[in-house]
Amino acid sequence: MTTSESSPLLENGGHSGHRNLSLTHRVIHFIKGKDEPSWAESFKFFIFGTWFNILLVFIPLSVIAHNLDWDAGLIFLFSFMAIVPLAKLLGEATDQLSVKLGQTMSGLLNASFGNAVEIIVGIAALLNGQLRIVQTSMLGSILSNILLVLGCSFLAGGLYHEEGIFNGTGAQASASLMTLSCITLVIPAAYASTTDAGAQNNCDDASECPTAGLLLISRGTAMLLLGVYCAYLCFQLKSHPKLFTSPPSSPTDQSNGEETVATTETEETVPRMGTAAAGVALLSVTVVIAFCAEYLVSSIEETAVRYSIPKTFIGVVLLPIVGNAAEHVTSVWMAIKNKYELTLTICIGSSIQIACFVVPLLVIVGWIVGQPLTLHFHNFETIVLFVSVFLVNLLIMDGRSNYMEGLMLLTLYLVIAIAFWVA
Repeated sequence: MTTSESSPLLENGGHSGHRNLSLTHRVIHFIKGKDEPSWAESFKFFIFGTWFNILLVFIPLSVIAHNLDWDAGLIFLFSFMAIVPLAKLLGEATDQLSVKLGQTMSGLLNASFGNAVEIIVGIAALLNGQLRIVQTSMLGSILSNILLVLGCSFLAGGLYHEEGIFNGTGAQASASLMTLSCITLVIPAAYASTTDAGAQNNCDDASECPTAGLLLISRGTAMLLLGVYCAYLCFQLKSHPKLFTSPPSSPTDQSNGEETVATTETEETVPRMGTAAAGVALLSVTVVIAFCAEYLVSSIEETAVRYSIPKTFIGVVLLPIVGNAAEHVTSVWMAIKNKYELTLTICIGSSIQIACFVVPLLVIVGWIVGQPLTLHFHNFETIVLFVSVFLVNLLIMDGRSNYMEGLMLLTLYLVIAIAFWVA
């Protein structure tokens, strides 16, 4: 066979153009969102889908207040109010993006972006050297999820249904991991308080100038917790997913007919955004939150002094409200609809993300940037976390809930809030 000057050197050389064309078509189809809502429809739903987004007006107010050097209290307030709707939008974009990606990728997305606000606020505070704000805000996020959000959910659900039923085995598995993370915070506190090596500090607060041993314990524990969290994701999404679904109905439940069906049905997200549009929205909101978080953190010190608000109260009570606003509404709504598996996933699952992923991640980031963040919390804070996790374990071990259990959780949260106001 003869070849001409125009013949390809390789027999399959002429197919590369087809492959590139095919790849180009795929990219175009992905961007256009074939058989998906258009970009205009996606962002119309994203921005105007709820009246809650009227709070987005605080974003430009936050930027103006920061750049014009207004009162620190106004900067804190505007930034605080701006992050609340942004947190909800972040959750909405994650939810919409997970529609096309399946259960596994959905779980990974929720793990990565479910607590993005806490991560951003924590890193902003860490880079500003406000280690106590980092610690107290992380502690507050855990307490807010397992006491305030779960308590409101059980209370609201109990007012609509006599008793809520969920898979106690999966709930106990999650609570056990929460207990492990709690114990890992007790060990550094015990080391710093009871050993000679841990007590050798040049300052009164061990968390501000930790010893080499305390840093080693914290950083080693952080890496181990990150490994355990990855194993937990595999356990929840791959090997034992049935433990985290609604329990099979008993013969007694089956006699209840439609009520049982309503209890065990699962809610699926309606696709209202294209995949590419949801991805762009997710990244955009994350960037805006980063700026607002920076403004918020930079105004905490002056706000606390000028208005006589304890910094620990800001970290434990106020800042978690920002990150948990969207989760709070969703969790309560799911409990009212008798979908307690989703409620527990939101509350306890989010707490596990904070304790086993976000806190260790911030310790590692602090190590990288030269900030000596440790897992050593004050003794009072460690005890508060321990008794909170203990109460939650007691209440969920039977796989049932009612409004009285929700009232108990809320009561403990309010007692803790009062204690941190005077701490």
